[in-house]
Amino acid sequence: MPERVLTLRTLNRATLARQMLLERTSLPALDAVERLAGLQAQMPNPPYIGLWTRLQSFQRDDLTRLLEQRQVVRATMMRSTLHLMTSADYLLLRPALQPALTRALHAFFAQQAKNLNVGQFVDAARAYIEEQPRTFVEIRAKLAELFPDTDPALMAYVVRTHLPLVQVPPGGTWGFTGSPAHVLAEAWLGRSLTASAEAWRLLVHRYLAAFGPATVKDIQAWSGLTRLQSVIKELKAELRTFRDEQGNELLDLPDAPLPPETVAAPVRFLPEFDNLILSHADRRRVIADEYRPSIFLSAGRVRATFLVDGFVYGTWKIERIHDKATLVIEPFEPLSASVQDELVAEGERLVRFVEDRAETFEVVFANQ
Repeated sequence: MPERVLTLRTLNRATLARQMLLERTSLPALDAVERLAGLQAQMPNPPYIGLWTRLQSFQRDDLTRLLEQRQVVRATMMRSTLHLMTSADYLLLRPALQPALTRALHAFFAQQAKNLNVGQFVDAARAYIEEQPRTFVEIRAKLAELFPDTDPALMAYVVRTHLPLVQVPPGGTWGFTGSPAHVLAEAWLGRSLTASAEAWRLLVHRYLAAFGPATVKDIQAWSGLTRLQSVIKELKAELRTFRDEQGNELLDLPDAPLPPETVAAPVRFLPEFDNLILSHADRRRVIADEYRPSIFLSAGRVRATFLVDGFVYGTWKIERIHDKATLVIEPFEPLSASVQDELVAEGERLVRFVEDRAETFEVVFANQ
């Protein structure tokens, strides 16, 4: 029997369902972080907004408490970027991601990273951090003192990608500014990182549960890993397969949701760096190619976006002047009156969540 072909809209609806963006769910925050395969956390606030837009009755303390209780950690993970992960997933998946982290070091520093004695920098940093939690400002200064002939930025990147560290609250919590302190993950969690073949299976399953159906290239784009074909081949018997409209093979979990493309998708606001935008090699399932330059900015920034009918339709920002908070919605093209009404209703809830200490709130549209 020929493999079923999934249209772009079907892929969109499948991904939205798994991302809890077709309807808010009543999952506890910890279960949501697991189901989402983590939340990108380059800045402290976006993961909170990402959970708010997906969960019913989410409160900031729900996530802050998980960080303080060490059930969720903020650490360098997929694509060598900061993520919030459940502690259980971090312990299992961090070793599996090491090849990607090592490759990122060599890609970023090129010739400087060749023939580098990684072990001496990692061992020195480990001993320093074992004394007490350290910020990367302190770690960089210590390494510069010990190894004055080596680029401090290079040594800091080695440590960031080769020594499993997690941030200590209040680092990573809502509104935190400054340089967060880091500790050794195993000391913070009281458990050892587990390197096992099962980690690869979990990695693929976590990804497909959150972002599938997807190609091998999609999995690689999300994780930063390469040459996953052999891993996927071993798992193929437990997966189902489809084709996209270009004929590419799509992998999926047997029981993952696959709603019809006609299901309604409500407007949703996504924070900066949301993984919905970043986790596929082919991002057209959520954002048209012509809009990408407006989303992905220089210096690695990814703007906050909003969805209309399941697809990115513009960006947003919140401006605070004295006691007034204004949500500014910037659509890529004109919006109908009914869509504007939906965005205003949802936007008013968003701006009150983000700027809860303001006295007055407003939602405005730019260029309408």
